Amino acid sequence: MSYPPTGYSRRSVLKSLVVGSAAYVLGDLPGEAAGRGRLPRTSPEAAGIDPAAVLAFIEGVEQKVGGLHSMMLLRHGKVAAEGWWTPYAPQHPHMLYSLSKSFTSTAVGLAVSEGLLTVKEPVVSFFPQDRPEKVGDHLAAMQVRHLLSMSTGHDKDATGPMRQAPDGNWVKAFLALPVEHAPGTKFVYNSAATYMLSAIVQKLTGKTVLDYLTPRLFEPLGIAGATWESDPRGINVGGWGLKVKTEDIARFGQLYLQRGRWEGRQVVPEAWVEEATQKQISNGSSPNSDWNQGYGYQFWRCRHGAFRGDGAFGQYCVVMPEQDAVLAITSGVRDMQAVLNVAWEHLLPGMSAAPAKSDPVALKRRLSGLAVLPPQGKETSPTAKTIAGRTFRFEPNGEGFESARFIVRNGRCSVTIRHQGEEYRLEGGENWARGKAPLTQALLGGTEPARVATRGAWEADDTYTLKLCFYETPYIETLTWKFSGDQVTLTRQMNVGFGPTARPALTANAVAQD
Repeated sequence: MSYPPTGYSRRSVLKSLVVGSAAYVLGDLPGEAAGRGRLPRTSPEAAGIDPAAVLAFIEGVEQKVGGLHSMMLLRHGKVAAEGWWTPYAPQHPHMLYSLSKSFTSTAVGLAVSEGLLTVKEPVVSFFPQDRPEKVGDHLAAMQVRHLLSMSTGHDKDATGPMRQAPDGNWVKAFLALPVEHAPGTKFVYNSAATYMLSAIVQKLTGKTVLDYLTPRLFEPLGIAGATWESDPRGINVGGWGLKVKTEDIARFGQLYLQRGRWEGRQVVPEAWVEEATQKQISNGSSPNSDWNQGYGYQFWRCRHGAFRGDGAFGQYCVVMPEQDAVLAITSGVRDMQAVLNVAWEHLLPGMSAAPAKSDPVALKRRLSGLAVLPPQGKETSPTAKTIAGRTFRFEPNGEGFESARFIVRNGRCSVTIRHQGEEYRLEGGENWARGKAPLTQALLGGTEPARVATRGAWEADDTYTLKLCFYETPYIETLTWKFSGDQVTLTRQMNVGFGPTARPALTANAVAQD
């Protein structure tokens, strides 16, 4: 169906553990079609990418930024280099945070192409029962395009107040908020605006954005197993909450690089790709910031003629039309600009029209050994014998921790934590062990325990460190247990977070010994 003009009117708990293993793939795999729906593979040099440039990028981000979980580099439609930092692996989805927004934008573009709405329709027109009794001039002037371009007229992000709606009606709460500026005149990054786009799609189609996109976008691209967080009324949150695999991010970027075409089919209208990825509003003036190059319809403009979707702590889908390339990354980093800086510094000069001649062996070796840095120390300690089989009960705390029991076998220490009435066994040792463990609701947006991989080491004779890698999220938590006689003090440090990453120290006292 052709893309309609802008004025077109609307129609109508842990039970067992297994040891994790490394994940690595790079170019020239046996049979490019192996694995149904996999993107075609090639080598960096065959794609005109200098392997030394990719190696420099990997080493650069590890030295200057750290925290990558996966990367996949495509050129000319083929995967030229890819790698996962164990225990992250290609078969696991990853939280996208605000990279979800670009998928929501795509849903809106598809709905526009089906004649369900236009970007110039007033937002309040979709929700007559939820609009305030008195609609102010600015709210009345707010259109779908203002939601898409983060120019709603709000003076600050409306997400917090919207989510605090006591009745769970986020739409009504959004429409009740003051709109201080004329829509279209001020850029304010506003995840609530993306939520409203999701709500509009669901209002018009009777389907969540996830269900709406499944036959129109995900199935044609070969994306399976996607999940999306919802609000209390069952509306996908839109601005965050989507989980897909790294290769799925790469597929999405390749689709946009190909201006909406996939395997000979126009999956997303070319006009929407053009409109969504061009500058719709100014968002700053620094020539050195990839957050100041203009904002489209839930896509950021970048330096070097590129554009991207991205999410908190380093979830990227970077599309580079001038290089005919896509870079997909998942990570847990604090400085997102630094990752892009390293990409521009090393990857761009490494891509040329003619195949590169550098030796790829060093890159293959480097990618095959990618891994999250494990706890540093010894496998055992004299203290291990004194705590073996002992249970320590925590003093009353607001963190939900009740007790910890330490088991030592062949020098290897594991901890069974009782947290909010549930028990989780966290294995130490020299290999990553997979299971489940609690991760705060504020981070995950849910109450279910998260999938985790764990490793442990004795940092000192009296100090045991457990690293918890929540491998479907950006989060890696370090638990440090410091023993003193019949008492242990637990400190917890998260790698990234929207607030303080260190949690209050908790004290537990020994209560029994086998």
